[in-house]
Amino acid sequence: MIKRTLFFANPAYLSTKNEQLVVSFPKEGKENKIVPIEDIGMVVLENPQITLTNGLITKLIQNKAAVVNCDKQHLPCSILQPLVGHTEQTERFSAQLSASLPLKKNLWQQTISAKVSNQGQHLFKRNKNHKKLVRWAGEVKSGDTENHEAVAAAHYWQNLFEIEGFTRYRHGDPPNNLLNYGYAILRAITARALISSGLLPGVGIFHHNKYNAFALADDIMEPYRIYVDDLVYEIVVAEENIDELTTDLKSQLLKIPALDVFIDGKWSPLMVALSRTTNSLYECFANLSRRILYPVYQ
Repeated sequence: MIKRTLFFANPAYLSTKNEQLVVSFPKEGKENKIVPIEDIGMVVLENPQITLTNGLITKLIQNKAAVVNCDKQHLPCSILQPLVGHTEQTERFSAQLSASLPLKKNLWQQTISAKVSNQGQHLFKRNKNHKKLVRWAGEVKSGDTENHEAVAAAHYWQNLFEIEGFTRYRHGDPPNNLLNYGYAILRAITARALISSGLLPGVGIFHHNKYNAFALADDIMEPYRIYVDDLVYEIVVAEENIDELTTDLKSQLLKIPALDVFIDGKWSPLMVALSRTTNSLYECFANLSRRILYPVYQ
């Protein structure tokens, strides 16, 4: 079942009753709205005047819903995560922490090869220069020692948008604002999937920084970034003004968890596919498999 993403941009009071999320608007006098908690995959809180009861927070976490909070710039800045995300969590932590360096390098090779391949397929779909990316995807070595990721990224961003002088930079000109928001949502979904699979999102296979609590999420989301890029491309083509990240634009980007992706020979919602990816990652850590399941961009 596809989980729902709820976005709150206005003041609201969120509570729970009979396993339902109850949305009240005390200052506006609107009728209460009710959503089954089991149907919720993500809750995005943007307005500082939103109140949540502790009972609701507990039920959301127990149902593995990602609760994402936004900062003053309206960008996701935190995610609530459970202390126990899987019944075999301790054993899975151990397998992850004892993973060998050669295994991690191999997993990173698979990750970057999948990312570059998907970037090439996206450029092909847009009738852009893609042949170099297709070749580079097959040349990635263990640990990506030749840094094909960076070389491919430079080529990809130079060719994707028909915007003169566009550079992919977090604080750069639009549509960087759309990409930032989309990637933040994707990162939260990835962290949720990792926790549900009993893995530590802060212990990466490549990314490592003592200040980064989601290093593994940053690793595993790489081949999935293409779906944010694809959605942003469509928005750029259709929208006249993307300078401001409006509520309408955010609503479009919040469709990311439900996007259809092709993984292991089947179509699946992105949020479900990520759970398959993170579980396959555990199987690699546990020496049950040598292959991570990543989506193939179609």
